[in-house]
Amino acid sequence: MKTDPAVAEDYRRQGWWSTRTVGELVRGLAGTRPDAIAYVDDHRRWSWRDYDATADRIAAFLTGLGVGPGERVAVHLPDGGLLHATYTACERAGVIAVGVPARAGDKEVAQLLVRTGARVILMPPELRGRPGREVVAAVLAQQAELDVAVEVQVDGHAQAYRWSTGRTGQQGEPVEVVPETDPARALGPEDVWLLNSTSGTTGLPKAVMQTQNRWFYLARAAADGARVTGEDVVLSAIPGPYGFGLWTAHMLPAMLGARCCLTERFSPDDTLRMIERERVTVLACVTTQLVMMMRSPLFGLLDLSSLRAVFTGGERVPTEKADLWERSTGSTVLQFYGSNEAGPFSCTRLDDDRDTRLTTAGRVLDGVVWQLLDRTDEEVEVGGSGVIARGQATLKSPGAHGGYWEDPAANQELYTDDGFLVLPDVVTIDPDDRVCVVGRKSDFIIRGGKNISASVVEEEVTAHPAVHLAVAVAVPDETFGERVGVAVALEDAASSLTLDQVVRFLRDRGVSMEYLPEHLLVLEEIPMSLGAKADKRRIKTLFEEAQPHAAR
Repeated sequence: MKTDPAVAEDYRRQGWWSTRTVGELVRGLAGTRPDAIAYVDDHRRWSWRDYDATADRIAAFLTGLGVGPGERVAVHLPDGGLLHATYTACERAGVIAVGVPARAGDKEVAQLLVRTGARVILMPPELRGRPGREVVAAVLAQQAELDVAVEVQVDGHAQAYRWSTGRTGQQGEPVEVVPETDPARALGPEDVWLLNSTSGTTGLPKAVMQTQNRWFYLARAAADGARVTGEDVVLSAIPGPYGFGLWTAHMLPAMLGARCCLTERFSPDDTLRMIERERVTVLACVTTQLVMMMRSPLFGLLDLSSLRAVFTGGERVPTEKADLWERSTGSTVLQFYGSNEAGPFSCTRLDDDRDTRLTTAGRVLDGVVWQLLDRTDEEVEVGGSGVIARGQATLKSPGAHGGYWEDPAANQELYTDDGFLVLPDVVTIDPDDRVCVVGRKSDFIIRGGKNISASVVEEEVTAHPAVHLAVAVAVPDETFGERVGVAVALEDAASSLTLDQVVRFLRDRGVSMEYLPEHLLVLEEIPMSLGAKADKRRIKTLFEEAQPHAAR
């Protein structure tokens, strides 16, 4: 849904929305602080001058390639300075970036290309040990349509290759490109600038329409709540295409002129080493990553005294884990509650008391107007009479987005009739505006902060020729919060099936890692509820009784 112009003007007046884009902010920093470091990644230290020049180079290449304004361009790059320079290049070229996770399987890449209509993909010459053109061929084999693949070097120099959909065995024909610069094409902070994938609220992968201003809103709230300035050094451990990665690694550095540290793939040991080496002051990571770092043999050995604030998300950090982290590092654990679709709903702040920070999702943010579906109220004593409200959260706010790309049916389910965006969780809100998440209404498995649709997992596993019926559930896990468990009934009850066989089958299908089962139960029959649906509560109990061991 498009924001009413009067409301948008109020958001700008309140300072929640920016009048300048990331590209404009980077241009300014390249002029005033050209040699200051913008990014530190696995390959180089990027100055603001480097960032600005690389973004210009890629933008001119896209324009010279003939990509028209508003067309979608898939960006399939690992995390690092190049990824964010490329996102800024898309803004300057007036095209819409499609954020493709670096770890996405061939099938997921193909689905994003089909869903968004992207006919151009930007990739590194090699991705996760595979030549880029080999990845393109595998994606085309998944029935995607693609015109041009662009190999982008770390310095932004690129080579385009034209592909023919439907042809097998092709390597791509080199395309000569004469770069062109057209500043008039640049997108604004309220234009659709990026599409990223999500399971949404209805199960199947969708493309969320992102503007820069919705994540500037969260970045400003974070900077205020944690007193982040341009003198801070931020380490963002979250993949760039997702909302958490966007505001911490794309918006915040440009907004404040702060240095940001990134790695292509999360490693607890490497992250801890980078905190010590770069004297990181603000860490952004999902709860699972925080727990994994605490389990590292380096935790407690390295000097993490530079840290003062840690932003977490995905799910609440267990109180005892957060307390141990704070006592061990001297830093303060903060968190936001929200979603890729809704943006932020609530957050904790440095000046919150310990109980608020560690046992709630913080207070509703300024600018958020909320309602609760199926609301029930309970009278409580809070320094006098008060009411704790309970229900499914909905909101209007400067961080709420404009819906899913070309998916009216999904958008209809995402919004109420009066325009409130629906979150998938039941929450309570107390008289002090403190939020507690009670549970999810939608059927998702949250593994390490990432929403995994149970229905998608079920569909993929059921494709195995030996499987008659598959039911996916969340299996509690101390590290990841939840892992993917699948119970199956086989076509031939006398046959057998192992977890390794299922995983190998799905990998061969090009299924992304997130959807690979980690626990497997082979049952004679799937238990059913009275409504003739799979009894997931009973299946979860069976997993608990089996005490399965994770495998991935």
